[in-house]
Amino acid sequence: MIKFGKKVVKFRIPILIISLLLLVPSIIGYLNTRINYDILSYLPGDIETMEGQDILLEEFGTGAFSVAVVEGMENKDVAILKEEIEQVDHVKDVLWYDSIADLSIPMEILPADIKNELKNEDKNATVMIIMMDTSMSADETLDAVEKIRGLTDQKCLLSGMSAVVADIKKICNSEAIMYVVIAAGLSTVVLSLTMDSFLIPLFFLLSIGMAIIYNLGTNFVAGEISFITQALAAVLQLAVTMDYSIFLWHSYQENQERYPGDKKRAMAHAISNTISSVVGSSITTVAGFLAMCFMTFTLGLDLGIVMAKGVVFGVIGCVTILPSMILIFDRAIEKTRHRAVIPDLGRIGNFVTKKYMVFIALFCIILGPAYYGYTHNQVYYDLVGTLPDHLESVMSNTKLEEDFQMGATHVIIADSSLEAKQARAMLKELEEVKGVKLVMGLDSLLGPLVPREMIPDSYQQILDNGKYQMMFIISEYKTASDEVNAQCDTIKGIIKQYDSTAMLIGEAPCTQDLITITDKDFKTVSAVSIVLIFIIIAVVLKSASLPVILVSVIEFAIFINMGIPSYTGTVLPFIASIVIGTIQLGATVDYAILMTNKYKKARYGGASKQESISTALNSSLQSVFVSALSFFAATFGVGLYSSIDMISALCVLLARGAIISFLVVAFILPAMFMVFDKLICKTSAGFLHKEKKVKAESAIL
Repeated sequence: MIKFGKKVVKFRIPILIISLLLLVPSIIGYLNTRINYDILSYLPGDIETMEGQDILLEEFGTGAFSVAVVEGMENKDVAILKEEIEQVDHVKDVLWYDSIADLSIPMEILPADIKNELKNEDKNATVMIIMMDTSMSADETLDAVEKIRGLTDQKCLLSGMSAVVADIKKICNSEAIMYVVIAAGLSTVVLSLTMDSFLIPLFFLLSIGMAIIYNLGTNFVAGEISFITQALAAVLQLAVTMDYSIFLWHSYQENQERYPGDKKRAMAHAISNTISSVVGSSITTVAGFLAMCFMTFTLGLDLGIVMAKGVVFGVIGCVTILPSMILIFDRAIEKTRHRAVIPDLGRIGNFVTKKYMVFIALFCIILGPAYYGYTHNQVYYDLVGTLPDHLESVMSNTKLEEDFQMGATHVIIADSSLEAKQARAMLKELEEVKGVKLVMGLDSLLGPLVPREMIPDSYQQILDNGKYQMMFIISEYKTASDEVNAQCDTIKGIIKQYDSTAMLIGEAPCTQDLITITDKDFKTVSAVSIVLIFIIIAVVLKSASLPVILVSVIEFAIFINMGIPSYTGTVLPFIASIVIGTIQLGATVDYAILMTNKYKKARYGGASKQESISTALNSSLQSVFVSALSFFAATFGVGLYSSIDMISALCVLLARGAIISFLVVAFILPAMFMVFDKLICKTSAGFLHKEKKVKAESAIL
């Protein structure tokens, strides 16, 4: 590794020039990477709800639909608005009263339930269904939503997933840059307080920032990334790779004392030392992110690959770009030297090792309640319910609930050859399902006063293409509620009796699948991350017992972090329970590995159990504290700022997790070492100190 370090030092100027030039294609790649704002699109393509959406798009030319609430307009004006909406690109059809009959014919001829759902006389509001010829989250669909909104002055509110996705896109585009600014700004404050130079934090952020741009730019190869990945990638990469830069700087300072007056040689050795230490610890972080790739809900694959790639770019930048910057701007760095504001914390080793039984007792006392809270968290799956109230999609959903008592909208796709008698019997059963407010199919419109001939052919073709027929179900229940999930199960049972190939699709059925799939993913990802990191620690530390101890300690921190919401009554986004534990384990187990390596070195050097553990804690605590505090700063500020609860909650949990992991590593891990020292020495390579080793060899001779 020393040869690599010398090469970096020798070619520091070309390295910096090349790294700057590489920003150009990276920025171009980033700007041309599509952002996917639709969570449900990451469901497996082979489940019935997703296959049904494909059929809807392929057979009916309809990929998305929205329910529009129009207020304070006469029927003739609504008809004009309907025509204008139909002229918007990618709007396929608009279903309203005049789709069924001419406005000159009184609305009273319609069946009472259809008439009442189309118009609320008390609120002077009417409802129309807008159907698109592109998929739910396609760029064309989102553009169409914005154009439809622009046709009226807050008199036409759009609900549905496409409207929600359009609003999420708007928020993300306005907030994404601020996420990075806040994370970088707060990290700078922390580093300025804990480092001994005002300028060095700037170079940390510049080198990490370049690695972030490389990472985001290479996402162009995948074609698109999710909005959650876009929002979190830069913040997480900054948080989890900052300690690599801190380690390089501390190693550089130590080697300057070893080689006074020869900064190039000191940096070459610092690079070598950093590679040896950082590569081992970064592998656990990469493994944690890659564990998310085992999710069948492919948002995990999206986030996992981007973040694993980001850690690799972070390590490369740390041992190439950052050393080049430090050497090139050495004079400027020296001029900004100052004493660290936060004092050295490395003096609590003796206290912790003497009182270790107290911390073991705390571990035993807290473990039960923490695990109970961890396994009894409440989670939500409804994206709309956590968005700001001022968004148009939220306002529209509220109007539908308050004025029309409408919640989720389902779509049934059935065989067109289903006999009319059976179709009417099925529709009748569906109307009687608890919480079903309206069933709208071709047969449901044929009341006693409406002969089939009165329904325009164009309208009939919308609902029946000769191969499949489509029906709309309006529910009183909200998406992701227990009531709507039970309702979906009942509806599926009914339609399958009449047509075994019939499918129920829509936001609520997709969300129901999301609940089932992510519950399994949570168990899979947790198991995979623990096994991967367990194996890595076993190989890196050459121990059979240390992986159990280290993973157990960090899992304890995860139980506390994820258990707190259960006791505070906080409802978490569903993705939190899957990714937080994996990220916290992969990113903060490094703290434990750093301390363990120092404990191992001291023990091998002949120090006693208590002296080794105390020395390890004292020498590593400051680095761990700075790393954890930087992680906290980068994520906590974004958590407070973001108006998207899914992003906000994830960042707050990560921030709290970093601090909890720090406290557990500082107090619980040394206590574990005190208790299991004999077991560790017997089951681990490199812990037998020199004196015992010599005695053992003499005894053999």
